[in-house]
Amino acid sequence: MILALKAEAERLLADALRKTYGDGVLATLKGKERTLNERVLERILEIDIESEHADISSSVAFSLARILRRNPAEIASEIVENIELSENSLFSSVEAVGPYINFHASERFLAETLREILREGSNFGCLNRKGKVIIEHTSANPDGPLHIGHLRNAVVGDALARILRHAGYDVETQYYVNDMGKQVAILVFGLKHFKLDEKKKVDHAIADVYIAANKILERNSEKMREVEELMRKYEANDEETVRKYKEAVEKCLAGIKETLQKLNIHHDRFVWESEFVRSGAVAEVIHAFERSGRLKESEGAFMLELEGVEKPLVLQRSDGTSLYSTRDIAYHRWKSSHCDILIDVLGKDHELVAKQLAKALEILGVKPPEVVIFEFVSLPEGSLSTREGRFISADELIELIMRRAYEEVAKRRKDLSEERKREIAEKVGIGALKYDLVKVSPEKHIVFNMEDALNIEKKGSPFIQYAHARASSILRMAKRRGIDVSCEDLSFKFEEPAEVALVKKLAMLPAVVERACDERKPHIVAKFARELAEAFNQFYRDCAVIHAPPPLREARLCLVACVKQVLSISLNLLGIEAPEEM
Repeated sequence: MILALKAEAERLLADALRKTYGDGVLATLKGKERTLNERVLERILEIDIESEHADISSSVAFSLARILRRNPAEIASEIVENIELSENSLFSSVEAVGPYINFHASERFLAETLREILREGSNFGCLNRKGKVIIEHTSANPDGPLHIGHLRNAVVGDALARILRHAGYDVETQYYVNDMGKQVAILVFGLKHFKLDEKKKVDHAIADVYIAANKILERNSEKMREVEELMRKYEANDEETVRKYKEAVEKCLAGIKETLQKLNIHHDRFVWESEFVRSGAVAEVIHAFERSGRLKESEGAFMLELEGVEKPLVLQRSDGTSLYSTRDIAYHRWKSSHCDILIDVLGKDHELVAKQLAKALEILGVKPPEVVIFEFVSLPEGSLSTREGRFISADELIELIMRRAYEEVAKRRKDLSEERKREIAEKVGIGALKYDLVKVSPEKHIVFNMEDALNIEKKGSPFIQYAHARASSILRMAKRRGIDVSCEDLSFKFEEPAEVALVKKLAMLPAVVERACDERKPHIVAKFARELAEAFNQFYRDCAVIHAPPPLREARLCLVACVKQVLSISLNLLGIEAPEEM
């Protein structure tokens, strides 16, 4: 409903500007913009939907002051004098406060917000966006289990995919399998010397072999020739070598998929790097760069000169084998032909590679991907390294946090069965882990602290889940008492500040989805979910629900039902379950 409120404010302001200063002022404000669509109108009218002093605020008077060379406060007053609200307006009043134009929502807006939530159900906040989106995320090397750094990639990528789907896009998630890198060759080399420990989860057993193989290579550098020979044979499509590679990679991927399944994260497609060598796509990339005139040869190797980059990008070694960069270009060339929007979720250490990729694709006339860069995650224990065997796996972390979550549930809910306790603990533990990895902007470094993540007072996922469970409990109690919670009659009036603030917070979800979608930042949804839980808790403290007199009781139960719905949507957008009880 907030988007309708914003649209009305834009229309009222635009009409008032034309009436006050003529059509020319909008043209001057929009400058080089060719069309005056909603996005442009919002920007030039300087609309703020998160103002502390109003439901909608505009600071357009500042921009007009520069054009008209007049006091912005006087301009704001003149504009407000020419704003006329109809009987059916979503606003109750508009006022000039100094240079700001403040709009205040009407009772009709509150009622229409709840009607929309109840009507749309789980689709509330959908934006009807169109187009195909491909998001690549996680894509960890298949040489061991996922660790917490990989988890942030997976959680951010999964949440972004969910948000874009909710906005209306057709989204496909992909995992790019790096099966041609040196790491996999070392793993295949290691499997020649060591057996997998069948007692361990397969990706953990793979990591043991990979670590042991690296120790052999450190002691005897001559053995690296065997690794290099494996790489050449695999690229040459040697049948026996391909079989060994496939077996090793698929085993590791099976373990990785199992971990992601615990987190309710799924990929629609696993794309193997080697596919682009086998299909001839890598060779086509080399030929395309040759035709561009930018490819240089040096001692049999092919390099690409990139503007603004000192070192050329090597695309093919002197022995004829390709590099990761060449295969990555072929992969992105293929992806771009299958979608309208292309997004990569990458760690900070891939920032330079992403810039090189973008420049290379531009030479080929291919639109580069949008890149969501995330900073690394650390634990209080220190840094991580798979090669050196110094890491805490995602599986270990999940097990630890679920164990702690179970302890908390068992302590608080002695009335529940063992099965129910473990079910709730899983939802709370996984939710706490995922929320803490997505709650801050991706480009900011985070230190994951399990105790803080599970502490309900810290206002993380358990805090939000508890608000959902509380809403569910209120509705169950009403039903047991035979109170009508159908919300069929919406002829009510909210007057308490806490309930009015809560309805207005609910109305914000579509705008939150829009911003998170456009900025590619899931933490915006995480912040909204926490704020909604806070607003609901304030309402719960200030306003009686079950014990309120009819028809106010029914109206507030309707509000609680809407809170439950929007909290459920918000948690789902982050890939977190909304429990009915805690």
